Amino acid sequence: MNKSSFEEQLQKNGKLIYTNVGDSMMPLIRQDRDLLVIRPVHARLKKYDVPLYRRDSGKYVLHRILKVRDQDYVICGDNRWSREYGITDKHIIGVLTAVIRDGKEIPVTDKKYLCYVHLWCDFFPIRALLLRGMHFLKRHLK
Repeated sequence: MNKSSFEEQLQKNGKLIYTNVGDSMMPLIRQDRDLLVIRPVHARLKKYDVPLYRRDSGKYVLHRILKVRDQDYVICGDNRWSREYGITDKHIIGVLTAVIRDGKEIPVTDKKYLCYVHLWCDFFPIRALLLRGMHFLKRHLK
């Protein structure tokens, strides 16, 4: 891809397909292996949607919505335990509509995907505790 921004690619092509950098959305999205299909947003997003947004710092982020509030969203990566607040509609560039894994497109409407999302997000406190514990162990075993 040339050096155009994600916003320009979405406007020009109506979708954006790229590989992610980072592990914040593991296990759903594997770094440098899975392709992400992002489309423009046409309405207010919902709980469990995965927006591509640009922080005030200019950094692009793809994380999941855990809660929709009147003025903003509460967002967190699937492999993170810390929630992010203050992400508004003006920050959001597009929304994940599918993941392409090993050549197979998995839409966000797929039953297995939806099952994963509910198990992973509805038990957020347990997941957060487990992730913190694993992080603590890794750090102290080095």
